[in-house]
Amino acid sequence: MKVHTFFEKNKNCIISILTVLVNVVLMSLLFDFYYDLNDDVMMKDIMAGVYTGTPDGHNMQTLYILGAFISLCYRLCRGIPWYGLFLFVCQMGSVYLVGVRLLCFCKKVKAKAGCMVLLSLFLWGITLPHLLAIQYTITASVMAAAAIFLFLTTEKELSPKQFIMQNMPSMVLVVVAFCLRTEMLLLVFPLICLAGLFRWMEEERFFEKENFLKYGITIGCILVGMLVSRLLDYTAYGSEEWQRFLVFFDKRTEIYDYHYEVLTSGEHAEYLASLGLNEAQQELLSNYNFGLDETIDEKLLAEIAVYAEENTSDTEVSLSRLVEKGKLYVYRTLHDGDAPYNYIVLAGYLCVVVMGTGGVLADKKSRGRWRFVWEIVLLGIFRTILWMYVLMMGRDPVRITHSLYLAEFAVLAGMLYRQCEGWMRKEGKGQKLTFAIATLVMLGFLFGCYLPHSIMATRADKTAREEVNKDCLTIAEYCKAHPDNFYFEDVYSTVSFSQKIFEDVDNSLSNYDIMGGWMCKSPLYYDKLEQFGMTTMEEGLLYDENVYFIMDMTADDTDWMRAYYAGKGIAVSVEQVDKINDAYAVYQVVEQKEN
Repeated sequence: MKVHTFFEKNKNCIISILTVLVNVVLMSLLFDFYYDLNDDVMMKDIMAGVYTGTPDGHNMQTLYILGAFISLCYRLCRGIPWYGLFLFVCQMGSVYLVGVRLLCFCKKVKAKAGCMVLLSLFLWGITLPHLLAIQYTITASVMAAAAIFLFLTTEKELSPKQFIMQNMPSMVLVVVAFCLRTEMLLLVFPLICLAGLFRWMEEERFFEKENFLKYGITIGCILVGMLVSRLLDYTAYGSEEWQRFLVFFDKRTEIYDYHYEVLTSGEHAEYLASLGLNEAQQELLSNYNFGLDETIDEKLLAEIAVYAEENTSDTEVSLSRLVEKGKLYVYRTLHDGDAPYNYIVLAGYLCVVVMGTGGVLADKKSRGRWRFVWEIVLLGIFRTILWMYVLMMGRDPVRITHSLYLAEFAVLAGMLYRQCEGWMRKEGKGQKLTFAIATLVMLGFLFGCYLPHSIMATRADKTAREEVNKDCLTIAEYCKAHPDNFYFEDVYSTVSFSQKIFEDVDNSLSNYDIMGGWMCKSPLYYDKLEQFGMTTMEEGLLYDENVYFIMDMTADDTDWMRAYYAGKGIAVSVEQVDKINDAYAVYQVVEQKEN
């Protein structure tokens, strides 16, 4: 009897978690879970203690409070993949919360089963590649999208206390997403605010005191959580060493992400030379191995960044540029380059319009029956502003564009939910419910149409990752087999890799590092060198007999290394001492002493 009562009381939670578990088990049987990018691997290595030997929260990408929490978990048990597990739980936890909310809408068993099928089709047909190749930016957007949907679908006629308690999951999702990927959360934050406005407009009396308490306290809690997280982050990075590196990090990002041509185009060589950079040092900047030269610091990068912004920037706002990006925006919205994400958003707009129009025709006396029109218009304006900003900035990788689509679709899904719920309360709901079900079936059909493509794309991605990782894993095994040595890796030869999240977990200190990248020259970077008896990369390669560097054998060009030391007045030879898997060569730098 008690079991039956427990199930009845918690059946929506049980059904949702069972749905998530079934999907997770199927995914794990058919595929592997990966960190999508080497960025996530580096973050994991820092927090797990692979990078310096001690778990640390200063991973530069998440806010410190989150990094510190995950690194603490690694300190307690190094053998568990805490970071990957955290990302996985954030994604699947968001799916679980959305599932519970969908089930709250349904009263009959068939309807509940239909909602779980629809949710599963969305997971497999639309988001499968991102659920298996997990990336922290996408994870933040998944949480933001779930928060938007949950907020829009909050029950009506709640007291301020009930409203705030019901939206606690939404608030937590937003703040955690902010800590995980601040820039991504801020990008979609206007859509979160728009969802709040839409929900507020559905209240009987907009300016009632209770409504100001509901929405004021909710947004206030979110903002306080974000502010406290940011203040703790500033404190954690407040030392002089970290402050200098933060400047270096920001300027490096600005140059390499937006103005890389200033380092590779010969037309800017004269300016770089005027800063005291010879050809070899310029080559280090262009091939990303700038860690070799200690004179490439935050001051130098700041000067290059200013020059690049003034001479190579393509982000100026002009009428011709706005027209150009506007055409690109329209093209990407309507064509298959961003499929299926742009198509599910367009389908979402269509469903909202069709159901909204049907509601108006069915009940011409309903209050606020035309609200969906201005909501659609306002959403369209917001999404246009966000997209134009991204396109004008010239940085639109899928982790950003897909995130925008997910957040936008969450708004549309929330609007559909409210329309269906409104129809359920009116007379003649049987006919209206049939119409609503037909609309949702159409949406599910669209998800299902992309399911084969999604599975094939995921399999192809897995095959590609295995091929790329084959040599990179061999490098790691080679370095581990020579624990008394230290190896620097040429960036572009070895940076294209990822790792499986839940297999072959090894969080012991690594005796290798790339010669550039976003942690190079950070306090943690120098801690790592100190672990192996070095102060700088330049001196370690030159004077330490057990320090080597690894490079792709197909490149077979180490002239840049000899040229760099020659620019310092030191003659060196670069000798191959070993090779790895017939793909990479292990080199040693040897000083040529005069007779």
